[in-house]
Amino acid sequence: MDREKADKILQEKVNEGKKISPVLPKGVKNYLIDIDGTITDDVPNEEPERMSTCLPFNDALETCNRWFDEGHMICFFTSRVEEHRKITENWLSKHGFKYHSLLMGKPRGGNYHWIDNHLVKATRYRGTFGDLVQKEVKIEVFDDNNK
Repeated sequence: MDREKADKILQEKVNEGKKISPVLPKGVKNYLIDIDGTITDDVPNEEPERMSTCLPFNDALETCNRWFDEGHMICFFTSRVEEHRKITENWLSKHGFKYHSLLMGKPRGGNYHWIDNHLVKATRYRGTFGDLVQKEVKIEVFDDNNK
């Protein structure tokens, strides 16, 4: 569905007095960013003592804070368990990460396939944070021709 059609449907719902999920302003991204192995060393839940001593990747700290300062939403989404929330919040604060929310308990094991009613884009971290670029890739999607 194109953006114009989606905006029209949302506006019709609002005009009818229906409640809708919030929509971010155009150009604002909602970043969900992993912690272990993405913004710092890959620390497994079985070694929580390392969670307070690992160092952030410099490019991750700079990039995440720049995105925050540009008005984007920053949510750290981690496989760390709720028991590790305080140590994680302290670590993020100690190293100066700016963020809006922290979600604990992301499924472990990788090979994620996210299904959502909102547009989802994914970027695999491969050792460097920085500006995102556009690239054509093949993805798996639902077959809309069978409606």
